[in-house]
Amino acid sequence: MLNIIMLNRPFPKSRAETELDDFELVFSALSHEDRRRILVVLLGRGGQMTAGEIVQRFTSSWPTMTRHLHILEHAGLIVVEKRGRERHYILQAKRMSKVLQSWNQYFSEVENES
Repeated sequence: MLNIIMLNRPFPKSRAETELDDFELVFSALSHEDRRRILVVLLGRGGQMTAGEIVQRFTSSWPTMTRHLHILEHAGLIVVEKRGRERHYILQAKRMSKVLQSWNQYFSEVENES
């Protein structure tokens, strides 16, 4: 019953709730080794690669890699641009940086209180 009330509440989420949702999305996406490696590969290749170029660098199957890419996209860590028949995946390093800085800020505030 409580979950239903929370989902139908008439007021917007607080800043803290929004940040916690961002943390959950990003840290969930980063929880798998291959997804972390995809981000590092994208960073090392100038922040942009086609799906085929990404898949070639891993031993996982195409459907598995596609699932990983969708999870990263959902977390806002990459965006996809269709160019003709190709899908280009573009790293969103600022998004990663923003979420990690917010996370660290919570703990640096606690550290300063100690």
